[in-house]
Order: sequence, then C-alpha cells, then structure tokens
Amino acid sequence: MPLHLLQHPLGAHVLTHLRDKTTKPALFRTLSYQISLLLALEATRDLATEEKAITTPMEPTTGRVLAKHLVVVPILRAGLGMLQPFHDAFPDVSVGYVGLERDHQTAVARSYYCKLPPLDGSRVLIVDPMLATGGSAAQAVTVVKAAGAKEIVFVCIVASPEGVATMQKAHPEVPIHTAALDRALNDRKYILPGLGDFGDRLYGT
Repeated sequence: MPLHLLQHPLGAHVLTHLRDKTTKPALFRTLSYQISLLLALEATRDLATEEKAITTPMEPTTGRVLAKHLVVVPILRAGLGMLQPFHDAFPDVSVGYVGLERDHQTAVARSYYCKLPPLDGSRVLIVDPMLATGGSAAQAVTVVKAAGAKEIVFVCIVASPEGVATMQKAHPEVPIHTAALDRALNDRKYILPGLGDFGDRLYGT
C-alpha cells in the first residue's frame, strides 16, 4: 500500500498552525481548506486524461481533459471540513457521505448514515482529517467497495502508524495521501503530537 506524504513547504507551514492549540476555529477552517486543497491536487496527480478537440479564439487545436469521473466521500462529520477544496478544484465532482462516529470509550466506529452516488468507473476519494486507529477509514473503504467502487484513494491530514497498519491489513491496495505521519496513539486513541479533536476545533464545539 503506497503511503504518500505531502512534500510542500506551504503544507508544513499550514500544518504547524493547525497543530497549535491557540489557533481559533475561523483560522482553523481556513488552514484546513488550504492543506486539503494541496492534498486534493496530490491525490489526483496521476489521473488519466484524454485528447479533446477544441477551437480557441484563434484556431482549432487539441487539448487534454480528465478521462475519469471523480467522487469524493467525506466521513462525517470532520470529513466535511475537507470537502470544499475538492469541489473547487473539480467542479464536476460527485459527493457521497458515510457517517461513522467513534465511541470514546471503546474507540470503535459506529455507522449511522450512508448516501452514495453511482461509483462504478469513478475514482473515489475518501476524505477524513485524522487516520487514528484506522477503524473508521477501513470501514468506509469497505462500504464504498460494496457499493461498486474499484479505484479508491484515502486522503487525510494527519495519520498514525497504527492507522496506516490497520488500513494496510484491511485494504492493502488503497493508497493513502497525508500531510504527516505522526508518532503514535495515546491511551485514548488520539494521535500524538496530532492536533486534537479535528471536528471540535473546526466547528468550535
């Protein structure tokens, strides 16, 4: 399973401010947008294109356009914070939703919602800011596979070694794009050094 770490100075700059506990929700949302846009571009770097004939204001010519439809599937609720950059970069993208909620006592994800567009023949990008235990990510991949997805990429902002290992065991063919591979999980299954509860910091809850 290929693990792709974001290699961009802006990514490192933004991630530092995301980690800072003094960063307020309004700025946190802006920073989340910026780093998610960088990740969206990296996760689609290898998209196939096809030739298209067009006419410029000067003359006929040929160019290249995307050959495959994209579907973005945020894992609710925190994954919503990564959705808009994908919309902005790829206006024709379709969106599905998978609702998974982590039980803070057991750290096991519970499914409470699923709504997906047709997935066959599309590249499906599952987005969730934190790859902690990997349980939610693996479960989301299983759900979209069952719905017909064949080409899946997982995109997160911060990952733990434990989460990567879980994904590698459950879905070894699914590439992971992340801005950082952090040190470990603590006894409450939060990523260290991490950036705290992403959803709470994003929405000020």
